[in-house]
Amino acid sequence: MSTVMEARRTDPLPPVVHTAAMLWLAAVAFGAFETVLMVAQLLYEGTATVAELLPQAGIRLAVFAVAVFLALRLKRGENWARLTLAVTLGIFGTLSLVIGPVQWLLAGGSIGEAVSGADAMGLIFAGSRIMHVVAVLGAVTLMFQPRANAYFKRPARLPAP
Repeated sequence: MSTVMEARRTDPLPPVVHTAAMLWLAAVAFGAFETVLMVAQLLYEGTATVAELLPQAGIRLAVFAVAVFLALRLKRGENWARLTLAVTLGIFGTLSLVIGPVQWLLAGGSIGEAVSGADAMGLIFAGSRIMHVVAVLGAVTLMFQPRANAYFKRPARLPAP
């Protein structure tokens, strides 16, 4: 027996919302990849131990899990998930991804200098980070397109019995 609390959207999922959710999942994948690269490099260099990295890895894993949960709720048409993604990961998450490079550039660094001095791991990490940011910005943009706005404004309806 369905209740109002279990109401789900029965109207078709607009492609912009589906694509936004997929971009959020891609952003999570890029974030996980970057975490693996970072952990591997720190362990390889011997600058950190597994025990030292576990707390930060645990926090990242929790953020990734919440992001996946929210992306799936976004697909179901839950506006609170859209707003939560936009504010937490769209704004604060993006700032956390770009603040280091922006500070470095403001301190006199240059993109040419970064590319010429980068090793393969650095270039792979940078490429992943760029794709990560592009996925987040794309997802946020798509979540607020007119078709997405109309989808999220419709009241949830109970599925037919």
